Amino acid sequence: MNRQQRTNLIEFQPRAFNNGTVEYINNQWVFFDDETEEAALVEEFVHQEVEVLRNNKWCKGFLLDNVCIQTGNEQFYLQDQEVIRIRKQLIYSFERLLDELNDEAFIQFINTLNSLNFSIYDCIYCYNHLTFLDNENGKSGVNFLILDNEELICSVQHHFDYHEKHNDRFEITMNNGKRAVIEKIS
Repeated sequence: MNRQQRTNLIEFQPRAFNNGTVEYINNQWVFFDDETEEAALVEEFVHQEVEVLRNNKWCKGFLLDNVCIQTGNEQFYLQDQEVIRIRKQLIYSFERLLDELNDEAFIQFINTLNSLNFSIYDCIYCYNHLTFLDNENGKSGVNFLILDNEELICSVQHHFDYHEKHNDRFEITMNNGKRAVIEKIS
């Protein structure tokens, strides 16, 4: 699996975006989240990936300082009452953890989360012990994750042992009592 395939798997995860509309109110651009009904200034999302619904088609780009969307070589401005979606940011420690996983463990972990109706964008807490270890004599320890898909809470313990072989074991427990264990040795 190359970097692009990993990126595609992450990009097309459920709940990867905050959906809403933008409004120009009192000389300020405001984003209203459809799900939470919370308001935020659009300027908080500058330099993030956004998609704008124009002519029943999502136009993908990056939000610039002047409420302008950069899509490749083109730029266009947001319009009042326009429907947009803003890509959510992964928790930094979780993003680093995903980078550390080998391809097989990465795919198996994400596919298992998805089969349990969780997305990597549901991660609300990640303790990544891997970032504190050097690579000289191998690594072993446990990472802790909490995910919330607004219906269920999921706790993940990622036991890793990276010596002669790479061993990843994910113990997943949901608040409804359902459990899953994934183990990948390579």
